[in-house]
Amino acid sequence: MPRTRTQRSRVAVVTGGASGIGEATCHHLAERGHRIAVLDRDGDATERVVKELSATGTQARGYAVDVTDRAAIDDAFADIRAVLGPTEILVTSAGLVAFDPFEEITLEQWNLVLAVNLTGTFHSCQAAISDMVAGRWGRIVTIASSSAQRGSPTMAHYAAAKGGVIVLTKSLARAYASHGITVNSIPPSGIETPMQHQSQAEGNLPANEVMAGTIPLGHLGAPDDIAAAAAFLASEEAGFITGQVLGVNGGSVL
Repeated sequence: MPRTRTQRSRVAVVTGGASGIGEATCHHLAERGHRIAVLDRDGDATERVVKELSATGTQARGYAVDVTDRAAIDDAFADIRAVLGPTEILVTSAGLVAFDPFEEITLEQWNLVLAVNLTGTFHSCQAAISDMVAGRWGRIVTIASSSAQRGSPTMAHYAAAKGGVIVLTKSLARAYASHGITVNSIPPSGIETPMQHQSQAEGNLPANEVMAGTIPLGHLGAPDDIAAAAAFLASEEAGFITGQVLGVNGGSVL
């Protein structure tokens, strides 16, 4: 007779939760009955997502914070703990993409890209982990990038930062497995998001039709595709999966 896993409402924090993959993830986690904390530097968009979630009966709270600001992150997690409860699920979707030839990358650009993508993930994970340790249960899903796996000639800073996210994920998975905490990463590729549209408008990425032609499934993915995978990795059913990198990329060869 198959075993069933009891689902319960948990507190889920999503960084970069007001657009693209992060926004879709908030909705997918809400559909599973979780309480949602939306963290994003865009305060107006954060408020919009919280209103949309609340309209469905979800208990949600928004925080206009920059993941590079550790004090702001700590304050947000403290308020989440007081209002919604201890953090049990964390999805780190906040990110900053950049395109520059390697020899033209300035130290300021390098530091900013690493600060948002890698150090921001570090801040968020460190702010959440004590709650998970205390509760003997936790799910962390980091959003990396396929560029971290294959490299990118004009995105060395971004690829390096996202590569660091993958290694951080694997390190945390090993460090906290005995506490009932799983840590996994999703490196998207070929996902149509506002960030992609901006990169196309700036001439850094080809048109959708060209990108779709490189994907075996023949079309781009949507934020919902990543969000569905993140929601699964954050579930009870995924309790024996940790330290893994789950490619959601339409079959693209890395």
